[in-house]
Amino acid sequence: MTPAEFFRRTALPRREARLLLQHISGYTAAECLTRDGEALADGQAEALSALAARRLAGEPLAYIVGWREFYGRRLAVSPATLIPRPETEHLVDEVLARLPPSGSVWDLGTGSGALAVSIALERPDADVFASDISEAALAVARQNAQDWGAAVAFAAGSWFAAMPSESGGRRRFDILVSNPPYIEAGDAHLRQGDLRFEPQNALTDFSDGLSCIRTLAAGAAAWLKPGGWLLVEHGCNQGEACRRIFAGNGWQEIATLPDLAGLDRITLGRL
Repeated sequence: MTPAEFFRRTALPRREARLLLQHISGYTAAECLTRDGEALADGQAEALSALAARRLAGEPLAYIVGWREFYGRRLAVSPATLIPRPETEHLVDEVLARLPPSGSVWDLGTGSGALAVSIALERPDADVFASDISEAALAVARQNAQDWGAAVAFAAGSWFAAMPSESGGRRRFDILVSNPPYIEAGDAHLRQGDLRFEPQNALTDFSDGLSCIRTLAAGAAAWLKPGGWLLVEHGCNQGEACRRIFAGNGWQEIATLPDLAGLDRITLGRL
């Protein structure tokens, strides 16, 4: 089978078909065009057809090829991690805008490490710490940090329990940031598209979608320096509820910021 024949036969969108071909053959995007009449090497045609079948069955393309682009970099992903999404890049921007020189950041629930790795690479002067309850997710995050040479320290644990004890007293940060599970239990989106394959405990709190945000808003102040910030990503219909939660926990300068689609996406507050 040649690439041209594969493109003619497959029901996949052209971009997805090309990415699978590149993944199997090692071709560049240009070679997918210039070598489209050459027969694929032994075994590649069968492997390509098998990957196409997985994608047509709904499996996320990112899990099939093992990466997703985020903040201009290819980051490894696995079924143990969420697939980083473009709207979360805005969270990186907002952290960078508030991070002082040689500042410190804790990314809680890091998953693939997309936030922590991106922040560390954009600000090599920063002290970046990241945690997750999932050891499998942390393995992917560590791989991404190693692959990109990002200076990130990692630890396992649920929210604030992940912070190791220090002899000099409680460690404090300039910024705490999180993209927590915020989809409400029973939401129809959990049964649609890529979300069907992603780790459910990283998508939903199995409650009203706000319990993790309540935990973060209630506990973050104890880990922040004076004037420090808490930033959380949330659902597009949760901005008002998040502002109430922040206000109820004494945060100041509370605001909800939209994503590029104009939808509520980030709520932040200052200590």
